[in-house]
Amino acid sequence: MSAPAQGRPSYAAVLRLPYARRTFGATLLGRLSYGMLTLSVMLAVTRATGSYAAAGTIMALFGATSVFLSPVRAALVDRHGPRLALLPMALLYASLLGALAVTSWRPGAPAFLLGAIAAAAGAAAPPLGPSMRAIWRELTDEQPLLQRAYSLDGVAEEMLLISGPLLVGALVQIAPPAAGVVVSALLVGVGTFAFVMSPAVRDVRPTAVAKAAAHSEARLQGARALLTPVVVAAGVGLSLGAMDLLVLAFATERHHGDDVVAWVLAALSAGSAVGGLLNGAVNWRIGARVRLPLLAVGLGLALAAAGLAPGVGALTVAVACAGFFVAPALTTAYLLADEVAAPERRTQAGAWVNTAVNAGISGGTAVAGLLAARLPLEVCFALAGSVTLLAALACSGRKPKTAGLPLGEGSPTSREPAVSKNSPAPSAAPPGSPSTKLKSPAAHAPESPPQP
Repeated sequence: MSAPAQGRPSYAAVLRLPYARRTFGATLLGRLSYGMLTLSVMLAVTRATGSYAAAGTIMALFGATSVFLSPVRAALVDRHGPRLALLPMALLYASLLGALAVTSWRPGAPAFLLGAIAAAAGAAAPPLGPSMRAIWRELTDEQPLLQRAYSLDGVAEEMLLISGPLLVGALVQIAPPAAGVVVSALLVGVGTFAFVMSPAVRDVRPTAVAKAAAHSEARLQGARALLTPVVVAAGVGLSLGAMDLLVLAFATERHHGDDVVAWVLAALSAGSAVGGLLNGAVNWRIGARVRLPLLAVGLGLALAAAGLAPGVGALTVAVACAGFFVAPALTTAYLLADEVAAPERRTQAGAWVNTAVNAGISGGTAVAGLLAARLPLEVCFALAGSVTLLAALACSGRKPKTAGLPLGEGSPTSREPAVSKNSPAPSAAPPGSPSTKLKSPAAHAPESPPQP
């Protein structure tokens, strides 16, 4: 469905889209599970095994299967539709979390069993974030409004990652840590069910994949179209992972406590939220493909400057400035991935960006740990910032290509909505009517066949 914005689009206009509040609220409820889960599992496993090493290994197993299988799960959503794909995933995921909670409720649980359950749970985690971003495209075709929707989505997700651990901290005051795992299971189950039953989602059907998409050449072109958002997202993730550890090393070197680290990283999140809101509010005159490398450059320079901070106060300001570019860069990466992807692969395209970010964070933390033990912190911060600079440089000269849209029709270099020359003009749906079915391939198809 498409709802035209009246006047200048705003965040309020995003939430006034038909069924937007109901659908967005449902997915946020489910995604809150992910904000609570990491700390809940760490605390539960540590208490059950008495080993921090076991807890770290088990979380690594969960993270590996969750991150690297995310595109596979998203492909199932694209192929079978959100309702048929997400509900079984959520049911299996919630059941496995329940099993993990029961197993870790009391001390003495075998670490290998906890690891097996956690790895299986990670493999089944429903891709609610990529699915919601694909639904935003169904709610509106207007590029400025879609940009605000993505920015709102990114900032809300940032807030969930902050509030999730706080909720766990309150919960463990009255219940065992495994109770947090149970709450996470309930949240993802209820949130996913409410999401797929929303009128904006429940009637969505998978788009038939064009025959040309089966050819290897078309698949290769589709992969090339995603290189820019995926590479930049990986660079941002690497820098973020390195920043977390380098802030800890900075505080330790100057004999500050862990509370200082928490405040500095909170400044990063605050800067990211402010940057995300401002990014969505601006009517950009340049396309997402041009903005993305520029935002990555800003993040890299701010992070490199953080290494020159003389004290914690200056470091906090520098990290907040770096955070100012994080949400805009990731939002723009998701937006660009959506623009260049064929309609039948939009959820999968967003999942690839998500995978790149999370894999980059894990890799950045590991590499920064090795470098911090051997190099001065100023050099480590500079190297961390150079990662996003190199990613931006590698992508800035790429020739624009799209997998599903020709240039000038909803492409990254155009602010116009995607309307095929051969398709009829969109008509306004009656108020309250759930006209939420995915557009047919013909409604999106340019004169050349769509590519994956």
